[in-house]
Amino acid sequence: MAGLARFFPDATPVRIPVKIGRKLERGEQANLSESTVIEFGTSREVLFTCKTPLEFADVLHMRNSDGSLDVEVSVVAVQYHPANTVVAARFLGEVPNWIVKS
Repeated sequence: MAGLARFFPDATPVRIPVKIGRKLERGEQANLSESTVIEFGTSREVLFTCKTPLEFADVLHMRNSDGSLDVEVSVVAVQYHPANTVVAARFLGEVPNWIVKS
């Protein structure tokens, strides 16, 4: 994780549990199928690990347990490891309640 975080110099360590899932067609609910933890954040990006195979430009829905973070993100960087994938994703819109400010 720290290896990818070095490409985001404004990244701050955070520990925010979320559920993620691929964005579906318009009008369909995203299947929030995997639980993970945001490990690092900037004002525009989040970094986390997951088991879901992801690629650059994949769009995900991300939500924390109380719904205060309920956003769509686009994958901007991926590092593949044998047990998991390290992902950096950028918010697709403004996130007014996001706690990390640069």
